[in-house]
Amino acid sequence: MERAFAEYHFNSFQMRIEGLGGGTFHGRHEPKFLGYDGGTPEYEILMGKYLGGIESHLREKGWLDKAYVYWFDEPDPKDYEFVMRGFETLKRHAPGLRRMLTEQVEEGLAGGPNLWCPLTPSLHVDGLEERRAAGDQFWWYVCCGPKAPYATLFIDHPGTEMRVWLWQTWAERVTGILVWETVYWTSDAAYPDRSAPQNPYLDPMSWVSGYSAPTGMKSAWGNGDGRFLYPPLAAADGRRSQTPVLAGPVSSFRIEMLRDGLEDYEYFVILKRLLEQKGGKMGGRDRSRMEALLKVPAEVSTSLTSFTRDPAPIEEHRERLARAIIALQ
Repeated sequence: MERAFAEYHFNSFQMRIEGLGGGTFHGRHEPKFLGYDGGTPEYEILMGKYLGGIESHLREKGWLDKAYVYWFDEPDPKDYEFVMRGFETLKRHAPGLRRMLTEQVEEGLAGGPNLWCPLTPSLHVDGLEERRAAGDQFWWYVCCGPKAPYATLFIDHPGTEMRVWLWQTWAERVTGILVWETVYWTSDAAYPDRSAPQNPYLDPMSWVSGYSAPTGMKSAWGNGDGRFLYPPLAAADGRRSQTPVLAGPVSSFRIEMLRDGLEDYEYFVILKRLLEQKGGKMGGRDRSRMEALLKVPAEVSTSLTSFTRDPAPIEEHRERLARAIIALQ
């Protein structure tokens, strides 16, 4: 982990927690730790020692603000009570650990997660600002949804969409993004013969797997969903080779646009930080001019469904940000 932070500059990581239970809207498993069921006195004592030790270790290392617990995925309302019990366990024994949930703000979940990660169209719901005021953080994600007219990760959409997504992230005061997978190349349901898996170059569709999908079922998640990196061509068919394939993965245009968008976001962050540090020494007109650059221009994006498909206004505003950063430095 020290190498991940020092050498590779990770800024967050998922902290796996044993014993909470977990699941998705499709199914779940109950909490159990070292043979003791959730809710029993033994479970509470052991989870208290375990979680307390984890929180203490992360704080000692300086990693507590980088860790997050992501133990349940996309709950339905029927799951809310179960999810809240798990969050209460975390809050009781490790209150400093961030509690992440891939769901929009809902009344039945308030006070449980403090790191919300809804689908992009579900950010703006009743209770959003109340949770922000309470100190909760917000990330968001795209996967098999949303579809057009939103910015998505699909191959058959304009290449600029993954980059614009990060400008929208800045505009909406969202501080993180999630993509569920980058190397989802085959589906056990759509391609059940393990000796002949899907070739992602020849079949660009991400087919459903898991969620009790029966063998032979082909139900589409979307072209390129979960697939930002591709196997080297020599291993594209997924079959065993007599000799090792040493070539690296092949990047997609979409992940390269996502990278550019992350860099754009960083420009906004750097300029905001410099203005906070040095803005007091500037003339009012100069400061106002630079502060105006922190707003995403209408030529780039005005809403989650109205944004540019042309990279030119993105590049133009990025250059303005860069020149302002240089001037302040």
